[in-house]
Amino acid sequence: MDTPILPAVSPLLDVINLKKHYQVAGRDGNRTLRAVDGISLKVARGETLSLVGESGCGKSTTGKCLIRLSDPTEGRILLEGKDLAHMNSNELRAMRKRMQFIFQDPFSSMNPRMRVRDIVGEPLRNFGYSRADIRERVAALLARVSLRSDAADKYPHEFSGGQRQRIVIARALALDPTLIVCDEPVSALDVSVQAQVINLLMDLQRDLGLTYVFISHDLSVVRHISHRVAVMYLGKIVETASRDVLFKNPAHPYTRALLASVPSARAGERGPVQILKGEIPSPLSPPSGCAFRTRCPMAQERCAQETPAPRQLSDGHEVACHFA
Repeated sequence: MDTPILPAVSPLLDVINLKKHYQVAGRDGNRTLRAVDGISLKVARGETLSLVGESGCGKSTTGKCLIRLSDPTEGRILLEGKDLAHMNSNELRAMRKRMQFIFQDPFSSMNPRMRVRDIVGEPLRNFGYSRADIRERVAALLARVSLRSDAADKYPHEFSGGQRQRIVIARALALDPTLIVCDEPVSALDVSVQAQVINLLMDLQRDLGLTYVFISHDLSVVRHISHRVAVMYLGKIVETASRDVLFKNPAHPYTRALLASVPSARAGERGPVQILKGEIPSPLSPPSGCAFRTRCPMAQERCAQETPAPRQLSDGHEVACHFA
Protein backbone atom coordinates (compact mmCIF):
# COMPACT_ATOMS: atom_id res chain seq x y z
CA MET A 1 0.00 0.00 0.00
CA ASP A 2 1.37 3.38 -1.02
CA THR A 3 1.60 5.91 1.78
CA PRO A 4 0.17 9.36 0.98
CA ILE A 5 2.75 12.08 1.40
CA LEU A 6 1.65 14.39 4.19
CA PRO A 7 1.67 17.99 3.00
CA ALA A 8 3.22 20.87 4.89
CA VAL A 9 0.97 21.97 7.75
CA SER A 10 -0.88 25.04 6.50
CA PRO A 11 -4.49 24.98 7.76
CA LEU A 12 -7.02 25.42 5.01
CA LEU A 13 -9.94 24.54 7.28
CA ASP A 14 -10.11 25.36 10.98
CA VAL A 15 -13.22 24.20 12.85
CA ILE A 16 -13.73 25.50 16.38
CA ASN A 17 -16.34 24.12 18.83
CA LEU A 18 -18.80 23.15 16.09
CA LYS A 19 -22.26 22.16 17.29
CA LYS A 20 -25.39 21.08 15.48
CA HIS A 21 -28.41 20.57 17.72
CA TYR A 22 -31.99 19.83 16.78
CA GLN A 23 -35.13 20.41 18.82
CA VAL A 24 -37.27 17.26 18.83
CA ALA A 25 -40.87 17.42 20.00
CA GLY A 26 -41.96 14.86 22.58
CA ARG A 27 -44.72 14.22 25.08
CA ASP A 28 -42.84 16.17 27.73
CA GLY A 29 -41.99 19.07 25.44
CA ASN A 30 -39.00 19.69 23.22
CA ARG A 31 -35.78 17.77 23.72
CA THR A 32 -32.37 18.55 22.30
CA LEU A 33 -30.73 16.10 19.91
CA ARG A 34 -26.99 16.79 19.94
CA ALA A 35 -25.97 15.48 16.53
CA VAL A 36 -22.62 17.30 16.64
CA ASP A 37 -21.59 18.43 20.09
CA GLY A 38 -18.60 20.73 20.21
CA ILE A 39 -15.94 19.37 17.86
CA SER A 40 -12.74 21.12 16.79
CA LEU A 41 -10.39 20.09 14.01
CA LYS A 42 -7.87 21.47 11.55
CA VAL A 43 -7.31 20.30 7.98
CA ALA A 44 -4.09 21.25 6.20
CA ARG A 45 -4.07 22.37 2.60
CA GLY A 46 -3.68 19.32 0.36
CA GLU A 47 -4.51 16.88 3.17
CA THR A 48 -7.12 14.15 3.52
CA LEU A 49 -8.71 14.04 6.96
CA SER A 50 -11.06 11.09 7.39
CA LEU A 51 -13.99 11.08 9.80
CA VAL A 52 -14.85 7.58 10.97
CA GLY A 53 -17.30 6.03 13.40
CA GLU A 54 -20.49 4.01 13.58
CA SER A 55 -23.68 5.05 11.83
CA GLY A 56 -25.42 7.82 13.75
CA CYS A 57 -22.28 9.27 15.32
CA GLY A 58 -22.58 12.62 13.49
CA LYS A 59 -20.14 12.22 10.60
CA SER A 60 -22.46 13.22 7.75
CA THR A 61 -24.01 16.05 9.77
CA THR A 62 -20.52 17.38 10.42
CA GLY A 63 -19.67 17.21 6.72
CA LYS A 64 -22.80 19.13 5.72
CA CYS A 65 -22.14 21.79 8.35
CA LEU A 66 -18.55 22.25 7.15
CA ILE A 67 -19.71 23.71 3.83
CA ARG A 68 -23.01 25.15 5.11
CA LEU A 69 -25.35 22.66 3.49
CA SER A 70 -26.65 22.61 7.05
CA ASP A 71 -26.42 25.63 9.34
CA PRO A 72 -24.45 25.02 12.54
CA THR A 73 -26.01 25.80 15.90
CA GLU A 74 -22.77 27.15 17.28
CA GLY A 75 -19.07 27.39 16.50
CA ARG A 76 -16.74 28.73 13.84
CA ILE A 77 -15.80 27.23 10.46
CA LEU A 78 -12.80 29.03 9.01
CA LEU A 79 -12.09 28.25 5.36
CA GLU A 80 -9.02 30.13 4.13
CA GLY A 81 -9.46 32.34 7.20
CA LYS A 82 -13.08 33.28 6.41
CA ASP A 83 -15.80 32.22 8.85
CA LEU A 84 -18.45 30.29 6.89
CA ALA A 85 -20.61 29.85 9.98
CA HIS A 86 -21.55 33.52 10.17
CA MET A 87 -21.77 34.45 6.48
CA ASN A 88 -24.95 35.76 4.91
CA SER A 89 -26.32 34.24 1.70
CA ASN A 90 -24.44 36.58 -0.64
CA GLU A 91 -21.11 36.03 1.13
CA LEU A 92 -21.71 32.30 1.18
CA ARG A 93 -22.50 32.19 -2.54
CA ALA A 94 -19.14 33.78 -3.28
CA MET A 95 -17.44 31.02 -1.28
CA ARG A 96 -19.31 28.18 -3.01
CA LYS A 97 -16.63 27.97 -5.67
CA ARG A 98 -14.09 27.06 -2.99
CA MET A 99 -15.96 24.07 -1.54
CA GLN A 100 -17.96 21.15 -2.89
CA PHE A 101 -19.72 18.02 -1.63
CA ILE A 102 -19.75 14.47 -3.04
CA PHE A 103 -22.75 12.46 -1.85
CA GLN A 104 -22.95 8.78 -1.03
CA ASP A 105 -25.53 7.96 -3.70
CA PRO A 106 -24.56 9.62 -7.00
CA PHE A 107 -27.85 8.72 -8.71
CA SER A 108 -29.99 10.56 -6.15
CA SER A 109 -27.76 13.64 -6.38
CA MET A 110 -28.33 14.02 -10.14
CA ASN A 111 -31.45 15.06 -12.03
CA PRO A 112 -32.39 11.95 -14.04
CA ARG A 113 -33.95 14.14 -16.74
CA MET A 114 -30.73 16.03 -17.42
CA ARG A 115 -27.97 14.90 -19.73
CA VAL A 116 -24.48 14.58 -18.31
CA ARG A 117 -23.26 17.72 -20.07
CA ASP A 118 -25.96 19.71 -18.25
CA ILE A 119 -25.30 18.03 -14.91
CA VAL A 120 -21.56 18.70 -14.99
CA GLY A 121 -22.05 22.17 -16.47
CA GLU A 122 -24.72 23.29 -13.99
CA PRO A 123 -22.29 24.92 -11.50
CA LEU A 124 -20.70 26.82 -14.36
CA ARG A 125 -24.07 28.12 -15.58
CA ASN A 126 -24.90 29.24 -12.05
CA PHE A 127 -21.81 31.42 -12.05
CA GLY A 128 -22.37 32.94 -15.47
CA TYR A 129 -19.93 31.06 -17.71
CA SER A 130 -20.59 31.30 -21.45
CA ARG A 131 -21.95 28.33 -23.42
CA ALA A 132 -18.66 27.93 -25.26
CA ASP A 133 -16.67 27.93 -22.05
CA ILE A 134 -19.07 25.45 -20.46
CA ARG A 135 -18.87 23.08 -23.43
CA GLU A 136 -15.08 23.17 -23.40
CA ARG A 137 -14.86 22.81 -19.61
CA VAL A 138 -17.31 19.87 -19.48
CA ALA A 139 -15.31 17.99 -22.12
CA ALA A 140 -12.10 18.54 -20.14
CA LEU A 141 -13.74 17.44 -16.87
CA LEU A 142 -15.11 14.21 -18.34
CA ALA A 143 -11.66 13.40 -19.72
CA ARG A 144 -10.14 14.19 -16.31
CA VAL A 145 -12.31 11.52 -14.65
CA SER A 146 -11.70 9.00 -17.47
CA LEU A 147 -15.11 9.12 -19.14
CA ARG A 148 -15.50 9.11 -22.94
CA SER A 149 -16.57 12.31 -24.64
CA ASP A 150 -19.87 10.75 -25.79
CA ALA A 151 -20.87 10.42 -22.11
CA ALA A 152 -21.92 14.08 -22.27
CA ASP A 153 -25.01 13.19 -24.36
CA LYS A 154 -26.26 10.41 -22.09
CA TYR A 155 -28.53 10.31 -19.03
CA PRO A 156 -27.55 9.09 -15.53
CA HIS A 157 -29.45 5.80 -15.83
CA GLU A 158 -27.22 4.76 -18.75
CA PHE A 159 -24.15 4.48 -16.52
CA SER A 160 -22.89 2.05 -13.89
CA GLY A 161 -22.55 3.10 -10.25
CA GLY A 162 -18.83 3.74 -10.60
CA GLN A 163 -19.33 5.82 -13.74
CA ARG A 164 -22.06 7.86 -12.05
CA GLN A 165 -19.69 8.62 -9.19
CA ARG A 166 -17.12 9.83 -11.74
CA ILE A 167 -19.77 12.17 -13.16
CA VAL A 168 -20.44 13.58 -9.69
CA ILE A 169 -16.70 14.04 -9.13
CA ALA A 170 -16.44 15.89 -12.45
CA ARG A 171 -19.27 18.20 -11.37
CA ALA A 172 -17.56 18.82 -8.02
CA LEU A 173 -14.39 19.87 -9.87
CA ALA A 174 -16.15 22.27 -12.24
CA LEU A 175 -15.43 25.46 -10.27
CA ASP A 176 -11.89 24.53 -9.17
CA PRO A 177 -12.63 24.10 -5.44
CA THR A 178 -9.95 23.81 -2.77
CA LEU A 179 -12.05 21.74 -0.32
CA ILE A 180 -14.22 18.72 -1.14
CA VAL A 181 -16.25 16.88 1.48
CA CYS A 182 -16.72 13.25 0.42
CA ASP A 183 -19.60 11.57 2.26
CA GLU A 184 -19.24 7.78 1.95
CA PRO A 185 -18.46 8.20 -1.77
CA VAL A 186 -17.63 4.53 -2.46
CA SER A 187 -19.76 2.64 0.07
CA ALA A 188 -22.33 1.57 -2.54
CA LEU A 189 -19.74 0.31 -5.04
CA ASP A 190 -18.14 -3.09 -5.58
CA VAL A 191 -14.70 -3.48 -4.05
CA SER A 192 -12.85 -3.36 -7.36
CA VAL A 193 -14.75 -0.23 -8.41
CA GLN A 194 -14.13 1.31 -4.98
CA ALA A 195 -10.40 1.02 -5.57
CA GLN A 196 -10.68 2.73 -8.97
CA VAL A 197 -12.62 5.67 -7.55
CA ILE A 198 -10.34 6.04 -4.53
CA ASN A 199 -7.28 6.02 -6.76
CA LEU A 200 -8.95 8.66 -8.96
CA LEU A 201 -9.55 10.88 -5.92
CA MET A 202 -5.93 10.49 -4.85
CA ASP A 203 -4.66 11.30 -8.34
CA LEU A 204 -6.85 14.40 -8.47
CA GLN A 205 -5.57 15.50 -5.08
CA ARG A 206 -1.98 15.13 -6.20
CA ASP A 207 -2.52 16.90 -9.52
CA LEU A 208 -4.86 19.70 -8.36
CA GLY A 209 -3.80 20.22 -4.75
CA LEU A 210 -7.26 19.33 -3.40
CA THR A 211 -8.11 19.04 0.28
CA TYR A 212 -10.55 16.32 1.35
CA VAL A 213 -12.69 15.67 4.38
CA PHE A 214 -13.47 12.01 3.76
CA ILE A 215 -16.38 10.47 5.66
CA SER A 216 -16.50 6.69 5.90
CA HIS A 217 -17.17 3.70 8.11
CA ASP A 218 -14.94 1.46 5.97
CA LEU A 219 -11.58 1.43 7.72
CA SER A 220 -9.80 -0.35 4.86
CA VAL A 221 -10.71 2.53 2.54
CA VAL A 222 -9.76 5.07 5.22
CA ARG A 223 -6.39 3.42 5.68
CA HIS A 224 -5.66 3.75 1.97
CA ILE A 225 -6.65 7.36 1.35
CA SER A 226 -6.05 9.24 4.60
CA HIS A 227 -3.27 11.42 5.92
CA ARG A 228 -4.99 11.82 9.29
CA VAL A 229 -8.03 10.24 10.91
CA ALA A 230 -10.55 11.65 13.40
CA VAL A 231 -12.75 9.14 15.24
CA MET A 232 -16.27 10.29 16.16
CA TYR A 233 -18.59 8.88 18.78
CA LEU A 234 -22.00 10.32 19.64
CA GLY A 235 -21.31 13.76 18.25
CA LYS A 236 -17.80 14.16 19.65
CA ILE A 237 -14.29 13.49 18.35
CA VAL A 238 -12.63 11.02 20.71
CA GLU A 239 -9.30 10.55 18.93
CA THR A 240 -7.28 12.21 16.18
CA ALA A 241 -3.94 11.04 14.83
CA SER A 242 -1.99 10.48 11.66
CA ARG A 243 -3.17 7.45 9.75
CA ASP A 244 -0.16 5.27 10.55
CA VAL A 245 -0.10 6.19 14.23
CA LEU A 246 -3.82 5.55 14.67
CA PHE A 247 -3.81 2.17 12.94
CA LYS A 248 -0.65 0.97 14.68
CA ASN A 249 -1.25 2.44 18.13
CA PRO A 250 -4.89 3.42 18.78
CA ALA A 251 -5.23 5.07 22.18
CA HIS A 252 -8.98 5.34 22.77
CA PRO A 253 -10.86 2.14 23.67
CA TYR A 254 -13.51 2.95 21.07
CA THR A 255 -10.89 3.24 18.33
CA ARG A 256 -9.32 -0.04 19.44
CA ALA A 257 -12.73 -1.72 19.28
CA LEU A 258 -13.37 -0.38 15.77
CA LEU A 259 -10.01 -1.57 14.49
CA ALA A 260 -10.35 -4.95 16.20
CA SER A 261 -13.69 -5.50 14.46
CA VAL A 262 -12.08 -5.38 11.01
CA PRO A 263 -11.18 -8.85 9.71
CA SER A 264 -7.73 -9.19 8.17
CA ALA A 265 -6.84 -11.26 5.12
CA ARG A 266 -3.30 -11.69 6.44
CA ALA A 267 -2.81 -14.65 8.74
CA GLY A 268 -1.69 -13.63 12.19
CA GLU A 269 -1.91 -9.88 11.57
CA ARG A 270 -4.89 -9.45 13.85
CA GLY A 271 -6.61 -11.63 16.40
CA PRO A 272 -10.19 -12.87 16.18
CA VAL A 273 -12.82 -10.37 15.10
CA GLN A 274 -14.26 -8.50 18.07
CA ILE A 275 -17.82 -7.21 18.13
CA LEU A 276 -18.39 -3.90 19.89
CA LYS A 277 -20.91 -4.68 22.62
CA GLY A 278 -24.08 -2.72 23.27
CA GLU A 279 -25.94 -0.15 21.23
CA ILE A 280 -24.81 3.39 20.64
CA PRO A 281 -26.82 5.57 23.08
CA SER A 282 -29.42 7.99 21.82
CA PRO A 283 -28.11 11.52 21.22
CA LEU A 284 -31.39 12.67 22.82
CA SER A 285 -30.24 11.27 26.16
CA PRO A 286 -26.47 10.68 26.11
CA PRO A 287 -24.76 9.19 29.17
CA SER A 288 -23.26 11.56 31.72
CA GLY A 289 -19.51 12.08 31.64
CA CYS A 290 -17.87 10.04 28.91
CA ALA A 291 -20.43 9.09 26.26
CA PHE A 292 -18.62 5.81 25.54
CA ARG A 293 -18.56 4.59 29.15
CA THR A 294 -21.70 2.43 28.77
CA ARG A 295 -19.80 0.23 26.29
CA CYS A 296 -16.24 0.68 27.49
CA PRO A 297 -14.33 -2.17 29.19
CA MET A 298 -12.13 0.40 30.98
CA ALA A 299 -14.99 2.48 32.46
CA GLN A 300 -14.65 3.61 36.06
CA GLU A 301 -16.63 5.88 38.38
CA ARG A 302 -14.77 8.95 37.14
CA CYS A 303 -16.03 8.30 33.62
CA ALA A 304 -19.64 8.83 34.73
CA GLN A 305 -18.86 12.04 36.56
CA GLU A 306 -16.40 13.86 34.30
CA THR A 307 -16.36 14.38 30.55
CA PRO A 308 -12.80 13.70 29.32
CA ALA A 309 -11.17 16.66 27.61
CA PRO A 310 -8.99 16.07 24.54
CA ARG A 311 -5.31 15.89 25.47
CA GLN A 312 -2.13 15.60 23.47
CA LEU A 313 -0.17 12.35 23.71
CA SER A 314 2.67 12.70 21.20
CA ASP A 315 3.32 13.59 17.58
CA GLY A 316 -0.06 15.26 17.13
CA HIS A 317 -1.94 12.32 18.63
CA GLU A 318 -4.95 13.65 20.54
CA VAL A 319 -7.36 11.55 22.60
CA ALA A 320 -10.36 12.24 24.86
CA CYS A 321 -10.08 9.52 27.49
CA HIS A 322 -9.21 9.62 31.18
CA PHE A 323 -7.15 6.43 30.99
CA ALA A 324 -5.62 6.42 27.50
